[in-house]
Amino acid sequence: MEPVLKIKNIEKYYGNKSSLTKALDNISFEVKKGEFVAIMGASGSGKTTLLNCISTIDKVTSGNIIIGDLDITKLKGNNLNKFRREELGFIFQDFSLLDTLTAYENIALALSIQNIKAKEIHERVTKVAKDLDIESILKKYPYQMSGGQKGRVASARAIITNPSLILADEPTGALDSKSAKMLLERFEYLNDELCATILMVTHDAFTASYASRVIFIKDGKIFSEIHRGNDNRKVFFDKIIDVVTLLGGDLNDAL
Repeated sequence: MEPVLKIKNIEKYYGNKSSLTKALDNISFEVKKGEFVAIMGASGSGKTTLLNCISTIDKVTSGNIIIGDLDITKLKGNNLNKFRREELGFIFQDFSLLDTLTAYENIALALSIQNIKAKEIHERVTKVAKDLDIESILKKYPYQMSGGQKGRVASARAIITNPSLILADEPTGALDSKSAKMLLERFEYLNDELCATILMVTHDAFTASYASRVIFIKDGKIFSEIHRGNDNRKVFFDKIIDVVTLLGGDLNDAL
């Protein structure tokens, strides 16, 4: 399959000449359509910087990031805003739902901004709510939802615009184990049944074990990567832990 995302020799520096930090060091990889890829690394490894650059929150110092057929490192102004709005879906650690909107309104907002007709918005929200099993909470506000429900609403919001790529930043970081498992099972559904392409940053091996491939970052470089293949999740989890051990990370940070 054609790559949805191409990362080509990207580097990112912070600071100035007297105090220069290299956060990303010549990183290259691709993500194909329909892949579910996790990025792991210890705190300070560069994984969050990498996600920020892909999500257009930050800019690379050198190199190219190509999503679809667009080099996003060259986009500016309205073109960048349009691309971010139409081609990327975001799932944040705190889910960033708007407190004054219901679940339905939070999901529909991205379509409203694109001036989609109300009838189509309703049809699309209803469908994604059914897919993610959140029909019963569409009229609820975020304060009325559990963490797992917020995660599923955030997932619906991310997928509703049919983006080229969904970016998830520590999506289970604020959830208890049961809610985390439920959310990750929804991610699997998005990936397997709706063919969503997902790139997820996590420090958690259990979370990463739901992906089909894990890329490990250390000191701003790609340290290793492993594919799940035909392994069950338990076997893949054990392989992830093996690499975390090689990374020299604290296992308490990975579990």
